[in-house]
Amino acid sequence: MNDRTPAYTLDKQGISTQATLHWNLTTAPLVEESLANKEGLLARHGPLVVETGQHTGRSAKDRFVVRNATSEGDVWWSKSNVPMDADAFDRLWEDFQAELAKKDKLYVADLYGGSQPEHRVKVRVINELAWHNLFIRTMLVRPEADALPGFEPEYTVIDLPSFKADPARHGCRTETVIAVNLEKKLILIGGTKYAGEMKKSVFGLLNFLLPPKGIMPMHCSANIGPDGDTAIFFGLSGTGKTTLSADPNRTLIGDDEHGWSDTAVFNFEGGCYAKMIRLSEEAEPEIYATTKKFGTVLENVVMDPDTRLLDLDDPSLAENSRGAYPIDYIPNSSDENMGPVPKNIIMLTADAFGVLPPIARLTPDQAMYHFLSGYTAKVAGTEIGVTEPEATFSTCFGAPFMPRHPSVYGNLLKKRIAEGNVTCWLVNTGWTGGKYGVGHRMPIKATRALLNAALDGSLNDATFRKDPNFGFEVPVAVPGVDTGILDPRTTWNDKDDYDRTAAKLVDLFNANFAEFAEHVDQGVREAGPKQTAAA
Repeated sequence: MNDRTPAYTLDKQGISTQATLHWNLTTAPLVEESLANKEGLLARHGPLVVETGQHTGRSAKDRFVVRNATSEGDVWWSKSNVPMDADAFDRLWEDFQAELAKKDKLYVADLYGGSQPEHRVKVRVINELAWHNLFIRTMLVRPEADALPGFEPEYTVIDLPSFKADPARHGCRTETVIAVNLEKKLILIGGTKYAGEMKKSVFGLLNFLLPPKGIMPMHCSANIGPDGDTAIFFGLSGTGKTTLSADPNRTLIGDDEHGWSDTAVFNFEGGCYAKMIRLSEEAEPEIYATTKKFGTVLENVVMDPDTRLLDLDDPSLAENSRGAYPIDYIPNSSDENMGPVPKNIIMLTADAFGVLPPIARLTPDQAMYHFLSGYTAKVAGTEIGVTEPEATFSTCFGAPFMPRHPSVYGNLLKKRIAEGNVTCWLVNTGWTGGKYGVGHRMPIKATRALLNAALDGSLNDATFRKDPNFGFEVPVAVPGVDTGILDPRTTWNDKDDYDRTAAKLVDLFNANFAEFAEHVDQGVREAGPKQTAAA
């Protein structure tokens, strides 16, 4: 026992084990344990470098929610929320307990999900890998040491990568399983070393618990301007959430998961989880600097075994290489992980079709439409068989993490926007001058200039045109930005090809939105693009 060991121990949770329990270790001891266990290596400048094996991202198809009295009427049963039989979960839990009983070492961290005290949840995480415990301690909110002796968890996450599930016995799909039991307040993760499963499980939990309290949970980054104006950045992976929110002129609240209460935007986490592949010191200096700090955990980043120098451009271990680091590693981050309610909402999309403008102003109805759509696009070559841009729609910009029906989150957002008189923008960080393979990526300098104008309010004074396909407002000219880039059709050499591509994207939007139409009012239904795209 040490002074970081709670009185509410594992045996009080019905967990019996012969393992040596390492309670609430801090960063340095967890790094030492990771090295002693041969779980990873130290890089030249101090980060811990680990490999996750075959799972270099989330196993979305192996995630299940247990169907019981707590979940039955409130969970949106869908491809993102697949039911698991309660009896199958009981067998899984029985086998997890047997596995825990045999372990020699376990690492336990008592943490908070959520930075606003009145809305946070107490989470206990049990790991067999020290680096997993370091990861989740980095990512969630760390209690003060004097709060640990009296800590009693409300929910428990147990992550055992060595556990192999049995689909016939456990009602799952493969040897990998992520099982969420809202009634038993227990999340079991087995068969994968990808640490992001833990943080997203807590995110999903908060997405279930907060809406009945009127709090909007969001898959977004957030920052605060010098005048105290908060901005929220929605976006799927690869659209620029982390990059654009790490702005040297604005204070970072967080890069991935937040709640919007009556009084604040608050980070669910105490760390950041940034993509590392092809990270540029010039374009992203604040994030790049974290790759040279002790306490950062680098997943699937290639490192020279002799010099211990990193090669961030090498995707041979994973295209989805990641870095986890405490939020205070970003120089101008918020001490409280909180900020005022927002003045601007930015919805980010990486449009590989090259159709959308670099920025557009949205009405509240259009904002709800695009929030429920959650559009971005995959590029050719990212997956086998993808030979041209492929639209991806993930409702609420985070469908895999949203247990309730999308309309619950959409209506909450619309209410918050109306009450706060919030200005909403759609920003395309994808392609211009043609689709992927023909055009080029939107210059990040142009994106930042447009964002700065939106956030400081000057963009509202610009002259706007109405986009003929999507109906939103697009600025005609912005100081410091090439005027030609603001009208995507003019950047294409083949205007007819632009029109055909725009018509295709419009049809994809309309087909995707059909499932939400009956759950929204007429204004939102009419806020989408026209049935037939126009030049």
